[in-house]
Amino acid sequence: MFANDTIAAIATARGEAAIGIVRVSGPATLALLDRLFHHAGGVPASRLAARTAHLGEIREPASGRPVDQVVLILYRAPRSYTGEDAAEICGHGGAMPLGRILSLALAHGARPARPGEFTCRAFLNGKLDLAQAEAVVDVVQARTEPALTLAVRQLEGRLSALVRRARDAVLPVVAHVEATIDFPEDVPELPRPELDRRIAAAAATVESLLAGARAGRIYREGARVVIAGRPNVGKSSLLNALLREDRAIVTDIPGTTRDVIEESATIRGIPIRTIDTAGIRPARDPIEAIGVERALAQIADADLVLAVLDASQPLGADDRTVLVRARGRPAVVILNKRDLPELRVAPADVAGDLPGAPVVAISALQGTGIAELEEEVAATLLGGRGPAGDDALVTSARHQAALEAAAASLREARATLTAGIPLDLVVTDLRGALAALGQITGESASDAVLADIFGRFCIGK
Repeated sequence: MFANDTIAAIATARGEAAIGIVRVSGPATLALLDRLFHHAGGVPASRLAARTAHLGEIREPASGRPVDQVVLILYRAPRSYTGEDAAEICGHGGAMPLGRILSLALAHGARPARPGEFTCRAFLNGKLDLAQAEAVVDVVQARTEPALTLAVRQLEGRLSALVRRARDAVLPVVAHVEATIDFPEDVPELPRPELDRRIAAAAATVESLLAGARAGRIYREGARVVIAGRPNVGKSSLLNALLREDRAIVTDIPGTTRDVIEESATIRGIPIRTIDTAGIRPARDPIEAIGVERALAQIADADLVLAVLDASQPLGADDRTVLVRARGRPAVVILNKRDLPELRVAPADVAGDLPGAPVVAISALQGTGIAELEEEVAATLLGGRGPAGDDALVTSARHQAALEAAAASLREARATLTAGIPLDLVVTDLRGALAALGQITGESASDAVLADIFGRFCIGK
Protein backbone atom coordinates (compact mmCIF):
# COMPACT_ATOMS: atom_id res chain seq x y z
CA MET A 1 0.00 0.00 0.00
CA PHE A 2 2.83 2.41 0.88
CA ALA A 3 6.26 2.50 -0.76
CA ASN A 4 9.31 1.37 1.18
CA ASP A 5 10.96 4.79 1.11
CA THR A 6 11.78 7.36 3.79
CA ILE A 7 9.11 9.71 5.09
CA ALA A 8 9.10 12.73 7.38
CA ALA A 9 6.47 14.91 9.03
CA ILE A 10 5.89 17.23 11.96
CA ALA A 11 4.27 15.00 14.58
CA THR A 12 3.13 17.66 17.03
CA ALA A 13 0.30 20.15 16.76
CA ARG A 14 0.86 23.38 14.86
CA GLY A 15 1.41 26.50 16.94
CA GLU A 16 3.88 27.74 19.51
CA ALA A 17 4.97 25.31 22.22
CA ALA A 18 7.98 24.43 24.33
CA ILE A 19 8.81 21.37 22.23
CA GLY A 20 7.92 20.15 18.77
CA ILE A 21 8.80 16.86 17.08
CA VAL A 22 9.76 16.02 13.52
CA ARG A 23 9.40 12.30 12.88
CA VAL A 24 11.42 10.41 10.24
CA SER A 25 11.11 6.75 9.22
CA GLY A 26 12.55 4.59 6.47
CA PRO A 27 15.77 3.11 5.10
CA ALA A 28 17.47 6.49 4.51
CA THR A 29 16.89 7.77 8.05
CA LEU A 30 20.44 7.27 9.33
CA ALA A 31 22.11 8.64 6.20
CA LEU A 32 19.84 11.68 6.32
CA LEU A 33 20.69 12.36 9.95
CA ASP A 34 24.42 11.95 9.31
CA ARG A 35 24.12 15.02 7.08
CA LEU A 36 21.77 17.11 9.23
CA PHE A 37 22.48 16.28 12.89
CA HIS A 38 25.65 17.39 14.62
CA HIS A 39 26.11 15.64 17.93
CA ALA A 40 27.43 17.69 20.85
CA GLY A 41 30.20 15.11 21.27
CA GLY A 42 31.02 14.87 17.58
CA VAL A 43 29.69 11.32 17.05
CA PRO A 44 27.99 10.68 13.67
CA ALA A 45 24.26 10.06 14.02
CA SER A 46 24.49 6.58 12.50
CA ARG A 47 26.87 5.51 15.31
CA LEU A 48 24.78 6.84 18.19
CA ALA A 49 23.07 4.47 20.60
CA ALA A 50 19.44 3.76 19.80
CA ARG A 51 16.57 4.56 22.15
CA THR A 52 18.69 7.20 23.91
CA ALA A 53 18.38 11.00 23.93
CA HIS A 54 21.28 12.80 22.23
CA LEU A 55 21.85 16.57 22.40
CA GLY A 56 23.02 18.37 19.28
CA GLU A 57 22.10 20.74 16.48
CA ILE A 58 20.38 20.51 13.13
CA ARG A 59 22.57 22.36 10.63
CA GLU A 60 22.25 23.23 6.97
CA PRO A 61 24.73 20.90 5.21
CA ALA A 62 25.84 23.46 2.63
CA SER A 63 26.64 26.34 4.98
CA GLY A 64 26.95 24.63 8.35
CA ARG A 65 24.57 27.24 9.77
CA PRO A 66 22.67 26.01 12.88
CA VAL A 67 18.90 25.77 12.44
CA ASP A 68 17.93 24.65 15.95
CA GLN A 69 19.30 22.96 19.04
CA VAL A 70 17.56 19.61 19.33
CA VAL A 71 17.41 16.31 21.15
CA LEU A 72 17.58 13.33 18.82
CA ILE A 73 16.16 9.89 19.63
CA LEU A 74 17.09 7.09 17.23
CA TYR A 75 15.24 3.80 16.75
CA ARG A 76 16.78 0.99 14.76
CA ALA A 77 14.67 -1.55 12.90
CA PRO A 78 12.79 -3.53 13.95
CA ARG A 79 12.65 -1.94 17.43
CA SER A 80 10.72 1.17 16.47
CA TYR A 81 7.10 2.27 16.19
CA THR A 82 7.09 1.63 12.44
CA GLY A 83 9.40 -1.38 12.49
CA GLU A 84 11.89 0.60 10.36
CA ASP A 85 14.91 2.76 11.12
CA ALA A 86 13.29 5.87 12.58
CA ALA A 87 14.02 9.02 14.51
CA GLU A 88 12.30 11.73 16.48
CA ILE A 89 13.92 15.16 16.27
CA CYS A 90 12.76 17.14 19.29
CA GLY A 91 13.25 20.84 18.73
CA HIS A 92 11.67 24.09 19.83
CA GLY A 93 7.96 24.08 19.15
CA GLY A 94 7.61 27.01 16.79
CA ALA A 95 6.45 26.92 13.19
CA MET A 96 9.73 28.32 11.84
CA PRO A 97 12.26 25.91 13.44
CA LEU A 98 10.10 22.84 12.87
CA GLY A 99 9.37 23.90 9.31
CA ARG A 100 13.07 24.37 8.56
CA ILE A 101 13.97 20.98 10.06
CA LEU A 102 11.27 19.30 7.99
CA SER A 103 12.36 21.12 4.82
CA LEU A 104 15.93 19.94 5.30
CA ALA A 105 14.76 16.35 5.84
CA LEU A 106 12.71 16.52 2.64
CA ALA A 107 15.68 17.95 0.74
CA HIS A 108 17.99 15.14 1.85
CA GLY A 109 16.21 11.89 1.13
CA ALA A 110 12.75 11.96 2.70
CA ARG A 111 9.36 12.73 1.24
CA PRO A 112 6.31 14.18 3.03
CA ALA A 113 4.42 11.52 4.96
CA ARG A 114 0.79 10.97 4.06
CA PRO A 115 -1.90 11.01 6.78
CA GLY A 116 -1.51 7.97 9.01
CA GLU A 117 1.50 6.65 7.11
CA PHE A 118 3.68 6.05 10.17
CA THR A 119 0.96 3.95 11.81
CA CYS A 120 0.18 2.20 8.52
CA ARG A 121 3.81 1.14 8.27
CA ALA A 122 3.60 -0.11 11.85
CA PHE A 123 0.60 -2.22 10.79
CA LEU A 124 2.21 -3.52 7.61
CA ASN A 125 5.38 -4.42 9.53
CA GLY A 126 3.45 -6.35 12.18
CA LYS A 127 4.00 -3.93 15.06
CA LEU A 128 0.26 -3.71 15.69
CA ASP A 129 -2.92 -5.02 14.09
CA LEU A 130 -5.61 -2.97 12.39
CA ALA A 131 -7.85 -2.64 15.45
CA GLN A 132 -4.88 -1.38 17.46
CA ALA A 133 -3.98 1.06 14.70
CA GLU A 134 -7.49 2.50 14.71
CA ALA A 135 -7.25 2.92 18.47
CA VAL A 136 -4.41 5.42 17.99
CA VAL A 137 -6.91 7.93 16.58
CA ASP A 138 -9.44 7.08 19.29
CA VAL A 139 -6.88 7.85 22.00
CA VAL A 140 -6.15 11.23 20.44
CA GLN A 141 -9.83 12.09 19.94
CA ALA A 142 -11.19 10.76 23.25
CA ARG A 143 -13.47 13.35 24.87
CA THR A 144 -14.12 11.63 28.21
CA GLU A 145 -12.28 9.40 30.69
CA PRO A 146 -14.28 6.24 29.78
CA ALA A 147 -13.68 6.85 26.06
CA LEU A 148 -9.95 7.13 26.74
CA THR A 149 -10.02 3.95 28.86
CA LEU A 150 -11.70 1.99 26.06
CA ALA A 151 -9.34 3.38 23.42
CA VAL A 152 -6.26 2.45 25.47
CA ARG A 153 -7.61 -1.07 26.03
CA GLN A 154 -8.07 -1.46 22.28
CA LEU A 155 -4.57 -0.10 21.69
CA GLU A 156 -3.25 -2.70 24.16
CA GLY A 157 -4.86 -5.41 22.03
CA ARG A 158 -7.69 -6.54 24.28
CA LEU A 159 -10.32 -6.34 21.54
CA SER A 160 -7.98 -8.10 19.13
CA ALA A 161 -7.46 -10.91 21.65
CA LEU A 162 -11.19 -11.56 21.83
CA VAL A 163 -11.52 -11.51 18.04
CA ARG A 164 -8.64 -13.96 17.75
CA ARG A 165 -10.28 -16.19 20.35
CA ALA A 166 -13.25 -16.51 18.02
CA ARG A 167 -10.99 -17.09 15.00
CA ASP A 168 -8.96 -19.69 16.88
CA ALA A 169 -12.14 -21.60 17.67
CA VAL A 170 -13.20 -21.65 14.00
CA LEU A 171 -9.87 -22.31 12.25
CA PRO A 172 -9.33 -25.86 13.60
CA VAL A 173 -12.89 -26.77 12.61
CA VAL A 174 -12.31 -25.54 9.05
CA ALA A 175 -8.97 -27.34 8.83
CA HIS A 176 -10.38 -30.62 10.15
CA VAL A 177 -13.49 -30.58 7.96
CA GLU A 178 -11.45 -29.77 4.85
CA ALA A 179 -9.07 -32.61 5.72
CA THR A 180 -11.97 -35.07 6.04
CA ILE A 181 -13.27 -33.91 2.65
CA ASP A 182 -9.86 -34.18 0.93
CA PHE A 183 -8.66 -37.33 2.72
CA PRO A 184 -11.79 -39.21 3.82
CA GLU A 185 -9.93 -42.49 4.30
CA ASP A 186 -7.22 -41.00 6.51
CA VAL A 187 -8.99 -38.38 8.64
CA PRO A 188 -12.04 -39.43 10.68
CA GLU A 189 -15.02 -37.08 10.75
CA LEU A 190 -15.81 -35.33 14.00
CA PRO A 191 -19.37 -35.94 15.19
CA ARG A 192 -21.65 -33.11 14.15
CA PRO A 193 -22.59 -32.31 17.78
CA GLU A 194 -18.89 -31.76 18.52
CA LEU A 195 -18.51 -29.50 15.48
CA ASP A 196 -21.57 -27.56 16.60
CA ARG A 197 -20.14 -27.16 20.10
CA ARG A 198 -16.94 -25.65 18.73
CA ILE A 199 -18.78 -23.29 16.39
CA ALA A 200 -21.07 -22.26 19.25
CA ALA A 201 -18.04 -21.29 21.34
CA ALA A 202 -16.89 -18.91 18.62
CA ALA A 203 -20.41 -17.56 18.20
CA ALA A 204 -20.68 -16.86 21.93
CA THR A 205 -17.54 -14.69 21.85
CA VAL A 206 -18.83 -12.76 18.84
CA GLU A 207 -22.27 -12.23 20.38
CA SER A 208 -20.68 -11.07 23.63
CA LEU A 209 -18.75 -8.39 21.74
CA LEU A 210 -21.88 -7.33 19.86
CA ALA A 211 -23.79 -7.00 23.13
CA GLY A 212 -21.50 -4.19 24.20
CA ALA A 213 -21.31 -2.46 20.82
CA ARG A 214 -24.03 0.12 21.52
CA ALA A 215 -22.38 1.16 24.78
CA GLY A 216 -18.95 1.32 23.17
CA ARG A 217 -20.09 3.49 20.29
CA ILE A 218 -21.92 5.84 22.66
CA TYR A 219 -18.79 6.29 24.77
CA ARG A 220 -16.79 7.02 21.62
CA GLU A 221 -19.25 9.03 19.53
CA GLY A 222 -21.64 10.39 22.14
CA ALA A 223 -25.44 10.27 22.28
CA ARG A 224 -28.31 12.47 21.14
CA VAL A 225 -30.59 13.03 24.13
CA VAL A 226 -33.86 14.76 23.26
CA ILE A 227 -35.95 16.56 25.89
CA ALA A 228 -39.60 16.34 24.84
CA GLY A 229 -42.93 17.27 26.37
CA ARG A 230 -45.93 19.51 26.00
CA PRO A 231 -45.49 23.25 26.63
CA ASN A 232 -44.62 24.52 30.10
CA VAL A 233 -43.64 21.21 31.71
CA GLY A 234 -40.10 22.42 32.46
CA LYS A 235 -38.09 21.21 29.47
CA SER A 236 -35.91 24.31 29.30
CA SER A 237 -35.40 24.25 33.07
CA LEU A 238 -34.24 20.65 32.72
CA LEU A 239 -31.80 21.61 29.96
CA ASN A 240 -30.36 24.30 32.21
CA ALA A 241 -30.12 21.86 35.12
CA LEU A 242 -28.24 19.29 33.02
CA LEU A 243 -25.89 21.95 31.63
CA ARG A 244 -25.55 23.62 35.02
CA GLU A 245 -26.00 27.01 33.37
CA ASP A 246 -28.88 29.24 32.23
CA ARG A 247 -28.73 28.37 28.53
CA ALA A 248 -32.45 28.36 27.68
CA ILE A 249 -34.99 31.07 28.47
CA VAL A 250 -37.44 29.96 31.15
CA THR A 251 -40.83 31.68 31.62
CA ASP A 252 -44.33 30.78 32.76
CA ILE A 253 -45.63 31.44 29.24
CA PRO A 254 -46.40 28.17 27.41
CA GLY A 255 -44.58 27.87 24.09
CA THR A 256 -41.55 30.02 24.96
CA THR A 257 -39.24 27.55 23.18
CA ARG A 258 -40.26 27.44 19.52
CA ASP A 259 -37.18 25.91 17.92
CA VAL A 260 -34.59 23.26 18.70
CA ILE A 261 -31.78 24.21 21.12
CA GLU A 262 -28.70 21.96 21.12
CA GLU A 263 -25.90 22.00 23.69
CA SER A 264 -23.08 19.64 24.66
CA ALA A 265 -22.72 18.09 28.09
CA THR A 266 -21.04 15.12 29.74
CA ILE A 267 -23.18 12.80 31.85
CA ARG A 268 -21.41 10.04 33.79
CA GLY A 269 -18.56 10.05 31.28
CA ILE A 270 -20.82 9.99 28.21
CA PRO A 271 -20.57 12.84 25.68
CA ILE A 272 -24.13 14.07 25.30
CA ARG A 273 -25.72 16.29 22.70
CA THR A 274 -28.69 17.59 24.71
CA ILE A 275 -31.57 18.83 22.58
CA ASP A 276 -34.40 20.98 23.95
CA THR A 277 -37.47 21.03 21.72
CA ALA A 278 -40.62 23.03 21.25
CA GLY A 279 -43.64 22.00 23.30
CA ILE A 280 -45.72 19.34 21.58
CA ARG A 281 -49.38 20.32 21.16
CA PRO A 282 -51.77 21.21 18.30
CA ALA A 283 -50.04 24.20 16.70
CA ARG A 284 -51.65 27.62 17.01
CA ASP A 285 -49.73 29.32 14.20
CA PRO A 286 -47.43 28.33 11.30
CA ILE A 287 -44.23 29.10 13.24
CA GLU A 288 -45.27 26.89 16.15
CA ALA A 289 -46.23 24.15 13.68
CA ILE A 290 -42.68 24.12 12.32
CA GLY A 291 -41.29 23.88 15.87
CA VAL A 292 -43.58 20.95 16.73
CA GLU A 293 -42.67 19.18 13.50
CA ARG A 294 -38.98 19.56 14.29
CA ALA A 295 -39.54 18.30 17.83
CA LEU A 296 -41.21 15.13 16.55
CA ALA A 297 -38.37 14.59 14.06
CA GLN A 298 -35.83 14.90 16.88
CA ILE A 299 -37.67 12.26 18.91
CA ALA A 300 -37.54 9.84 15.98
CA ASP A 301 -33.77 10.33 15.65
CA ALA A 302 -32.87 10.27 19.35
CA ASP A 303 -30.55 7.84 21.11
CA LEU A 304 -32.57 8.61 24.25
CA VAL A 305 -35.80 10.53 24.84
CA LEU A 306 -36.40 12.35 28.11
CA ALA A 307 -40.20 12.51 28.19
CA VAL A 308 -41.01 15.34 30.61
CA LEU A 309 -44.36 15.51 32.42
CA ASP A 310 -45.71 18.11 34.84
CA ALA A 311 -46.41 16.01 37.92
CA SER A 312 -48.56 18.77 39.43
CA GLN A 313 -51.21 18.35 36.71
CA PRO A 314 -53.17 15.33 35.49
CA LEU A 315 -51.96 13.63 32.33
CA GLY A 316 -53.52 15.17 29.24
CA ALA A 317 -53.81 14.23 25.59
CA ASP A 318 -50.62 16.14 24.71
CA ASP A 319 -48.68 14.26 27.41
CA ARG A 320 -49.85 10.95 26.02
CA THR A 321 -48.87 12.03 22.51
CA VAL A 322 -45.32 12.59 23.75
CA LEU A 323 -45.22 9.18 25.46
CA VAL A 324 -46.58 7.40 22.39
CA ARG A 325 -44.08 9.16 20.12
CA ALA A 326 -41.25 7.98 22.38
CA ARG A 327 -42.18 4.32 21.93
CA GLY A 328 -39.54 2.38 20.08
CA ARG A 329 -36.75 4.63 21.36
CA PRO A 330 -34.81 4.25 24.62
CA ALA A 331 -36.60 6.60 27.01
CA VAL A 332 -36.76 7.90 30.56
CA VAL A 333 -40.00 9.40 31.86
CA ILE A 334 -39.47 12.46 34.05
CA LEU A 335 -42.06 13.62 36.58
CA ASN A 336 -41.04 17.24 36.97
CA LYS A 337 -42.04 19.84 39.58
CA ARG A 338 -41.90 17.41 42.47
CA ASP A 339 -41.25 20.43 44.72
CA LEU A 340 -44.90 21.52 44.39
CA PRO A 341 -47.24 20.55 47.25
CA GLU A 342 -49.80 18.55 45.27
CA LEU A 343 -48.61 15.87 42.85
CA ARG A 344 -51.17 14.36 40.50
CA VAL A 345 -49.08 11.95 38.41
CA ALA A 346 -47.52 8.72 39.70
CA PRO A 347 -45.23 6.23 37.92
CA ALA A 348 -48.12 3.79 37.56
CA ASP A 349 -50.02 6.37 35.51
CA VAL A 350 -47.52 6.20 32.63
CA ALA A 351 -46.72 2.48 32.67
CA GLY A 352 -49.24 1.68 29.97
CA ASP A 353 -48.15 4.47 27.63
CA LEU A 354 -44.42 3.75 27.69
CA PRO A 355 -43.93 0.20 29.03
CA GLY A 356 -40.57 -0.60 30.59
CA ALA A 357 -39.30 2.96 30.67
CA PRO A 358 -37.80 4.04 34.01
CA VAL A 359 -39.54 6.92 35.79
CA VAL A 360 -37.64 9.59 37.75
CA ALA A 361 -39.18 12.38 39.85
CA ILE A 362 -37.25 15.66 39.85
CA SER A 363 -37.50 19.37 40.36
CA ALA A 364 -35.59 20.89 37.46
CA LEU A 365 -36.00 24.35 38.96
CA GLN A 366 -34.44 23.39 42.31
CA GLY A 367 -32.05 20.75 40.94
CA THR A 368 -33.37 17.94 43.14
CA GLY A 369 -33.35 14.49 41.58
CA ILE A 370 -30.92 15.50 38.81
CA ALA A 371 -28.18 13.15 40.06
CA GLU A 372 -30.64 10.23 40.05
CA LEU A 373 -31.77 11.24 36.56
CA GLU A 374 -28.20 11.27 35.28
CA GLU A 375 -27.63 7.77 36.67
CA GLU A 376 -30.76 6.56 34.88
CA VAL A 377 -29.73 8.27 31.65
CA ALA A 378 -26.34 6.53 31.72
CA ALA A 379 -27.84 3.15 32.63
CA THR A 380 -30.46 3.35 29.87
CA LEU A 381 -27.99 4.43 27.20
CA LEU A 382 -25.35 1.86 28.09
CA GLY A 383 -27.51 -1.09 29.04
CA GLY A 384 -25.34 -1.74 32.09
CA ARG A 385 -22.13 -1.99 30.05
CA GLY A 386 -19.11 0.17 30.79
CA PRO A 387 -15.31 0.21 30.83
CA ALA A 388 -15.15 -0.65 34.53
CA GLY A 389 -16.59 -4.13 34.03
CA ASP A 390 -15.45 -5.12 30.55
CA ASP A 391 -12.07 -6.02 29.09
CA ALA A 392 -13.08 -4.46 25.78
CA LEU A 393 -16.08 -2.84 24.16
CA VAL A 394 -16.60 -2.48 20.44
CA THR A 395 -16.54 1.26 19.72
CA SER A 396 -16.38 1.33 15.92
CA ALA A 397 -19.23 1.01 13.43
CA ARG A 398 -16.83 -0.85 11.13
CA HIS A 399 -16.04 -3.40 13.81
CA GLN A 400 -19.72 -3.81 14.65
CA ALA A 401 -20.60 -4.46 11.00
CA ALA A 402 -17.83 -7.07 10.73
CA LEU A 403 -18.99 -8.81 13.91
CA GLU A 404 -22.59 -8.84 12.69
CA ALA A 405 -21.43 -10.46 9.44
CA ALA A 406 -19.41 -13.03 11.38
CA ALA A 407 -22.34 -13.80 13.67
CA ALA A 408 -24.65 -14.30 10.68
CA SER A 409 -22.16 -16.68 9.04
CA LEU A 410 -21.75 -18.68 12.25
CA ARG A 411 -25.53 -18.96 12.68
CA GLU A 412 -25.83 -20.15 9.10
CA ALA A 413 -23.04 -22.69 9.64
CA ARG A 414 -24.80 -24.14 12.67
CA ALA A 415 -28.12 -24.30 10.83
CA THR A 416 -26.47 -26.02 7.87
CA LEU A 417 -24.74 -28.46 10.22
CA THR A 418 -27.95 -29.29 12.07
CA ALA A 419 -29.85 -29.83 8.81
CA GLY A 420 -27.40 -32.55 7.76
CA ILE A 421 -26.27 -30.64 4.69
CA PRO A 422 -22.82 -31.66 3.32
CA LEU A 423 -19.90 -30.30 5.29
CA ASP A 424 -18.34 -28.42 2.39
CA LEU A 425 -21.22 -25.92 2.64
CA VAL A 426 -20.59 -25.60 6.38
CA VAL A 427 -16.98 -24.72 5.58
CA THR A 428 -18.15 -22.00 3.18
CA ASP A 429 -20.09 -20.34 6.00
CA LEU A 430 -17.18 -20.70 8.41
CA ARG A 431 -14.79 -19.12 5.92
CA GLY A 432 -17.21 -16.21 5.65
CA ALA A 433 -17.00 -15.78 9.42
CA LEU A 434 -13.19 -15.89 9.34
CA ALA A 435 -13.08 -13.26 6.60
CA ALA A 436 -15.40 -10.98 8.57
CA LEU A 437 -13.32 -11.32 11.74
CA GLY A 438 -10.17 -10.70 9.73
CA GLN A 439 -11.61 -7.35 8.66
CA ILE A 440 -11.26 -6.20 12.27
CA THR A 441 -7.67 -7.21 12.89
CA GLY A 442 -6.56 -6.67 9.29
CA GLU A 443 -5.85 -10.17 7.99
CA SER A 444 -8.49 -9.80 5.27
CA ALA A 445 -8.79 -6.01 4.96
CA SER A 446 -8.47 -4.69 1.40
CA ASP A 447 -6.19 -1.86 0.32
CA ALA A 448 -9.27 0.34 -0.08
CA VAL A 449 -10.26 -0.27 3.53
CA LEU A 450 -6.73 0.44 4.73
CA ALA A 451 -6.57 3.65 2.71
CA ASP A 452 -9.89 4.80 4.17
CA ILE A 453 -8.84 4.03 7.75
CA PHE A 454 -5.39 5.60 7.65
CA GLY A 455 -6.65 8.54 5.61
CA ARG A 456 -8.56 9.66 8.72
CA PHE A 457 -5.32 10.10 10.67
CA CYS A 458 -3.49 13.39 10.95
CA ILE A 459 -0.14 13.81 9.24
CA GLY A 460 2.67 12.67 11.52
CA LYS A 461 0.77 9.77 13.09
